[in-house]
Amino acid sequence: MLVAREIGRLRGAEAGPTLIVVGSLHGNEPGGVRACQRVLDTLRERGLSIRGELLALAGNVGALGEGKRYRVKDLNRQWTSQKIAALRGRDPRDDDPEDREQRELLAAIDGALDRARGPCFLVDLHTTSAAGFPFVLFGDTLPQRDFAIALPLPIILGLEEQVDGVLSEHMSKRGLVTLAVEGGQHDDPSSIDHLASVIWIALSGAGLLAPSDNPELSSSLAHLERARGAIPRVLEVLSRHAIAPGDTFRMEPGFANLAPAHRGQTLATHTKAGGTPETIRAPHDGFVMLPLYQGQGDDGFFWGRAVSERRLRASRLLRRLHLDRVLRFLPGITRDGRDRDRLHVDTRIAHFYPLEVFHLFGFRKIRQRGPVLVVERSKH
Repeated sequence: MLVAREIGRLRGAEAGPTLIVVGSLHGNEPGGVRACQRVLDTLRERGLSIRGELLALAGNVGALGEGKRYRVKDLNRQWTSQKIAALRGRDPRDDDPEDREQRELLAAIDGALDRARGPCFLVDLHTTSAAGFPFVLFGDTLPQRDFAIALPLPIILGLEEQVDGVLSEHMSKRGLVTLAVEGGQHDDPSSIDHLASVIWIALSGAGLLAPSDNPELSSSLAHLERARGAIPRVLEVLSRHAIAPGDTFRMEPGFANLAPAHRGQTLATHTKAGGTPETIRAPHDGFVMLPLYQGQGDDGFFWGRAVSERRLRASRLLRRLHLDRVLRFLPGITRDGRDRDRLHVDTRIAHFYPLEVFHLFGFRKIRQRGPVLVVERSKH
């Protein structure tokens, strides 16, 4: 599939928000680009006027042409501040294929932000190797919750924070309201329908089209409501099963991209480099998310559970009251001097604090550094 970096751009005469839609950051996921093309064609055919600007971009153009997830490295793991600084400081002649893709994509996004005449939003469109349901994920901030809740899809809290270097997290740190959507299986034509519906809803959610001027809004809402099926409205990630280079990993067959599993159920077989096979079982009743059924990738699967509406309301209230300020006064917890959205938890002192306490305030990115847990949240 051969496409240009800029799939299309519409700029309204009236100032307003900027909505950037990125499709196919992974080259074996063509549905995002095709959904963008479909929506742009409809907007032009019907002569619909928008406020602000809509910009649709192809992610990994070279890998898309080859039908591969990536050529040298995963483009959706390169968006840390350190990697971007290294890219900007390096001679472009030393770039590998994904470096070139990232450099061009950054330039296109930077250009849109320079032109912006209002708030900026970004939607990152993906598909999965497993069959199953479309769903939405985002850094757990209240503005991003409000943007995502307009989509009648399962919402996965904490998934973005499990993986370092994703595009949506980097752009939320730059002040954009962002979300990512998994639209279904790579080769399923309905995945394009799901992702196109997401774009139509985002056009009104971001404020580019008034709901009364959006001819596809009601049908898109109904379409995604049907696609959600019986999956709970909100799930949260509790852990990630990582795969290291040299490992052999085999997911048990038959799991959808969001699938319930019961305590003790066999999920996968994992043989670490030089080791013996280990059977991975469900630690308790919960949900398997994004099981790996493709050759490339370092995420075997994610494990999570449903979140009640009561917990969501409690989380919103606690954040609006800014009660996270009391966390730094608890024994064993200190706030990072350089980043107010990062806490250091000394587990030798604070081992009795359940992670749910941090989740309620949006601290879902958790990394172990010796006896210290570093817990972070997306910028508020």
